[in-house]
Amino acid sequence: MAKKKKVVSLPLKLIALEQQGFHLMLKAKINNKVARLILDTGASKTVFDRDKIKKYVSNHAFEKNEHLSTGLGTDSMESHSVTVKKIVLGTIAIPDFNLVLLDLNHISRSYELMGLPSIDGVLGGDILRSCGAVIDYGKLELTLKI
Repeated sequence: MAKKKKVVSLPLKLIALEQQGFHLMLKAKINNKVARLILDTGASKTVFDRDKIKKYVSNHAFEKNEHLSTGLGTDSMESHSVTVKKIVLGTIAIPDFNLVLLDLNHISRSYELMGLPSIDGVLGGDILRSCGAVIDYGKLELTLKI
């Protein structure tokens, strides 16, 4: 008999970016601390700000990635990674998850200039795909199945 998948729906917040469109924001827990993430279907990996991750992990010995990361408004940048004990999205817990760490200061500065709440990271395609994500823009809801 097939194992029944756990389904969870998470509220999304629509963040207006002046005349530049919008982002979708959601909350997650990283090692039991609340984090604000931007939902990015175009990001292949879930990424955290290199400085902000320090409030979620005690070990600051981040592993340097050999390749440069692209995207997030830059051509390429040095990246690091860290494994967090647990990411929780609603009632779905993902243990021992490897996060990519980048300098996201340019995004934080843009948000600050627009009077928007700061973000800690970006929820990317790695989690979205593995959890069978469905985005409902009408309900402003993200549904995950695992």
